[in-house]
Amino acid sequence: MNSPHTLYIGVSTKMYMGYARSLAWLEQLVAEVDSRPALAAGRVVPFVIPSFPVLPAAAGLTAGSPLVLGAQNCGWSDGPWTGEVAPSMLAELGVGLVEIGHAERRRYFAEDDAVVALKVGAAVESGLAPLLCVGEAEECAPEAAAEIVFHQIKAAVSGDWSLAARLVVAYEPVWAIGAPEPASAEYVSMVVGTLRSALAQHGLAELPVIYGGSAKPGLLPRLSGVSGLFLGRFAHDAANFGRVLDEALALTN
Repeated sequence: MNSPHTLYIGVSTKMYMGYARSLAWLEQLVAEVDSRPALAAGRVVPFVIPSFPVLPAAAGLTAGSPLVLGAQNCGWSDGPWTGEVAPSMLAELGVGLVEIGHAERRRYFAEDDAVVALKVGAAVESGLAPLLCVGEAEECAPEAAAEIVFHQIKAAVSGDWSLAARLVVAYEPVWAIGAPEPASAEYVSMVVGTLRSALAQHGLAELPVIYGGSAKPGLLPRLSGVSGLFLGRFAHDAANFGRVLDEALALTN
């Protein structure tokens, strides 16, 4: 999935929708994607991450569409792990990427850097692209935020920078998740720019780094050096997802 200058536009439902509503919304999302033939060129990659029970039906709905299917989490292997979902099973279902290390998983489910690293390795081994969620807990100077994020990425790949090349990084300042407004475009651009300078020392200056945290239409054109948006509740209106796709397509023309 990784390619220089590709923009990624995605959305997660978290646990906001029931089963029937999820499927109805997915149909609307697929319609938004399929009504934009320019997406077939691959310069803009749309993805959707519904809850686990929806994945088999979602795979059918997205078949033949440019819309990449993702999962909200995974276990670190198959085997005796009651209640977990192995990345190998996700791959069987047609999942292309898996969200790992979201701030809610870290905070409420006590997932530390070691657990995140296990999941990243397992996802890559199963052929999935890890969507690695990183971000500082409190607003700080952009340089300080970039250093925190850099060390989170390093920990997630256990210092193996060749593994990092398989990532899509979702930069989500924890303080901006669920906020009325996203972090300012200037702040995000400065954090990502500083992060890219650090990643460049490992040959990863063009690693996809997308922004999440109350992201909404109108933000993407104001960002610099950012590889797309990871949307939340604002894209639970499928038309808003379409608006952001149009912004991304305009930027890639």
